[in-house]
Amino acid sequence: MGRVREVGTLWIGGSLSWMEQLCLKSFVDRGQQITLFSYEPIPNVPAGVVRRDGREVLDTDNFLKYEKKDSFALFADLFRLHMIAQNPGMIWVDTDVYCLRPMDYDDDHVLGFELPGESRVNNAVLGLPATGALLRAMLDYTSDVYGIPPFVKGKMQDDYRAAVAAGSPVHVSQQPWGVWGPMMVTHFTHALGLAGKVQPLDAFYPVTFPDRLKFLRPAAVAESIITPRTTALHLWASNKRELGLRHHGVPPVGSYLEKLLKLHGIQTEAAPIKGRGKRVFDAALIDRLDLEEVASFADVGGTAQSLALSAWAKWDCDIFLIDLDHKGNWPEAASPWVAPYTAFLTAQGVPQSKISRIAAERDLRPVDVVANLSGFGDVNKIKYLEPVLQKLLQADTRMLTDIRKGSGAYPLLNGYGRCETLTTREADGVPIVRALFRAGPQVSAPAPKDGSWSAIASGLAGADGFFRESPDHSFLFIQRSDTLVVTFDNLDIAMTKREDRRPWGFSFIEKQGWSMLGVMANGWTWYRDRWVWQQFDDLRDSGFFQRFKRVVFYGASMGGYAACAFVPACPGADVVAISPQSTLDKTLVPWETRYHTAWGRDFSGPYGDAAQACAAAGRVFLLYDPYESLDTGHADRFAGSNVVKLRTPLLGHRLGSSLQQMGILAPITLSALNGTLTEAEFYRTLRARKTFARYQRELFKRALDRGRPGLARKLGRWVLTRGDNRYIRQGMLSL
Repeated sequence: MGRVREVGTLWIGGSLSWMEQLCLKSFVDRGQQITLFSYEPIPNVPAGVVRRDGREVLDTDNFLKYEKKDSFALFADLFRLHMIAQNPGMIWVDTDVYCLRPMDYDDDHVLGFELPGESRVNNAVLGLPATGALLRAMLDYTSDVYGIPPFVKGKMQDDYRAAVAAGSPVHVSQQPWGVWGPMMVTHFTHALGLAGKVQPLDAFYPVTFPDRLKFLRPAAVAESIITPRTTALHLWASNKRELGLRHHGVPPVGSYLEKLLKLHGIQTEAAPIKGRGKRVFDAALIDRLDLEEVASFADVGGTAQSLALSAWAKWDCDIFLIDLDHKGNWPEAASPWVAPYTAFLTAQGVPQSKISRIAAERDLRPVDVVANLSGFGDVNKIKYLEPVLQKLLQADTRMLTDIRKGSGAYPLLNGYGRCETLTTREADGVPIVRALFRAGPQVSAPAPKDGSWSAIASGLAGADGFFRESPDHSFLFIQRSDTLVVTFDNLDIAMTKREDRRPWGFSFIEKQGWSMLGVMANGWTWYRDRWVWQQFDDLRDSGFFQRFKRVVFYGASMGGYAACAFVPACPGADVVAISPQSTLDKTLVPWETRYHTAWGRDFSGPYGDAAQACAAAGRVFLLYDPYESLDTGHADRFAGSNVVKLRTPLLGHRLGSSLQQMGILAPITLSALNGTLTEAEFYRTLRARKTFARYQRELFKRALDRGRPGLARKLGRWVLTRGDNRYIRQGMLSL
C-alpha cells in the first residue's frame, strides 16, 4: 500500500468556474488533502480545500504570462517548481485535474506521458524529489527569463541568439507556449535519463489533448478509455472554449463532465465559465452589472442564455423572453429559439415559473436588466427596438447591447441614458462595440402633474405632515400617533415597481396607526448627500423627534445602512436593519466588492460609519445571513453591546424577500418595531424556513459541498415526502 500524498495547486484570476470547483472538490471527496495557493481572496472555494498564501512559495507581484494567449500558465509553470522544492513530497496538480482515485505513489517522481509513443511529458501532474537532479535542473533553467531554450527548433534558437546580439533578447513571455512547461519537462527528463520514472499515458492522460472533446460526448465514450491505472485525470481546461462557444458554458446532458458534476454536487449556474484566454464569454457580463439587486431580466431575441442563467443564479430573478422578430414584429407562434432556450434554463434548475415569454407589446413591463446581444443595433435595425425600450426601461435599468458602427444606435440610446464601451471587435471590417447602457432617470420619471412623486408625497403628508425635497432626496412625514417609524427607500423602486407608488413599509406602518418619516433616495446614493445630513440635524435640533414616545429607524441593505447611520439624530431610538452595509469607505471595508456606483461617495462625518454611529441607538436588531461573506463582514463591524444579531442562515442578502415569501416578515417586523422582539421569539418564528424551497435547496447544496452525501440524501427524503422541490428531486437522482 503506497502513501497517500498531499497535492497542491494555484489559482490566479478571481472566482472559480464550476470546472475548478469540480476538480478541487474531487480530491476532498476522495480523501486526498489538497492545498490551494492564491495571491488574492477567492470567494467560492469548495469546503475542505486547504488555503495558503502564494507568497509563502514565491513572494512576488510579477505574474508572468504567455502574452500571445493571455495566460498565467507561465507563472504556474514556475510556481509549481518552487512549491515542490519548498514542500517535499507534495504533488502539483493543475486546477483542471480531476481526482479519480487517490494518488498513493511511493516514488517522489510523479509525472506522466501525455501522448502515445511515450516521449512527451506533461506537467499538469508533477511530483519530484525536492533535492533531485530534475527539479534542480529546471529551477536553474527558469532562473533566466531570457534563456534560449535548447529544445526548440534550430532556426528559432538562431533567431533568439541574433536578438541577444542585437541587445533585445526574447523574454520567456514571448516564447512558445509550454516553454517552461511540457517542453522543458520533457527535455530535462530525457536528458537526465529519467524516462523510466514517467507513468504511462493512462495514468493521467488517457483522454489526450487531441481527443479532449470526448469529455463532452456521452459519458461512456470517456469511460471506455479510462483504465484502472488512472488516478488523476486531466480534463483539459481548453474545453472551456468549446463549452463557452457552443454549449452556453455548461456540459451537454449525458456527457462525462455532467456525470462528474452530479456526482460531486457542483452547480454550473453558481460558478459560470466566463472566459478562456483572450476569449470572453457572455456569462462574464454578469460582473459588469453594477446593480445591488435584480428582480427581472429580459432577453430580446434569445441570444443570451448563459447570461440569463448567471443572472438567475446570482439574483433569483424572473426571466422574460422577448419574442420579437428581426423587424420588430410580434410572431403569432413562438419563435424557434424559445423552446430550446426554455429547455436549457429548466435543465439547469431554473423553475419554469421564473420564465415567461413576452409576445405582445401590452405585456411589456419595466425590468432591471436587458440583454440585446447580436440583435437590434447590430444585425437588426435599431429603430425596431425603440418601442420595446420605451416599455422595458426604468431609471437605472442596465442593458448589455452590441452596437455596429453606422447603425444609428448611439444617437437613439443617448436619448435614454448613456453607454459605456466594454469590448470592441470587427465583423467584415466593421467595428462592433459591446456596451453597457445605463438608463437615466428621465426614462421612468413620473408624470409632471398628479402622478409625480412631489404631488403624491404632498397629498400623503396632508396638513399635519410635511414634504421636503432636493434633486436627489426627499423627506415625507405623515402624522398619526406618538410612535414614529423612520424608513429609507429608493424612489425609483417605489415609483416603478410598486403599484401603489408608496415608500417601503408604508402599508404595514399605516395599518399599525404609526407616524412615518420616509426618506427617499433618487437612485443608489446611500444618502451620502450633505442636504440629507442637514435635514437630520434640523429635525434633531428643532425637537422633532422628542414629540414621540417611541422612534424606530428601519431599512434593508442600503436603507439598513442609513437606519444605523442616521440614528444619532435621535439618540436612544431603536434600529431594525436587514442585511445592512456598515460603510462603503474602501479604507475601512477593502473587501467589499459590490456597489461600485457609491465607492466614490463621502462616508465620513457623524453619519458616515454606521457601525460607529449606531452606538447612539437603544437596541439595534441586525438581521443577516451568516453564509453571505460580505454581509457577515459588515455585521462583524457592528460590535456594540446594544446590537442584537439575528442570524438567518442560507436566506441570502435579499433575506427580506425570503422572509416575506415565508409569511414571517410582518410578525418579525411588528415585534421589532414594537420593541418586544426577543432572540428566542425570532428563532422560533424562523423555523418556518424548514418548508421554504430556497432554504431547503441551499441546505441540500451545503451538505453535498461538505462531502456529506448521506446527510443530503436524508434531507432530500425528508423534503420530498412532504412536498416537492425540483432542485432536490433532481439532485437525489445522482445520490
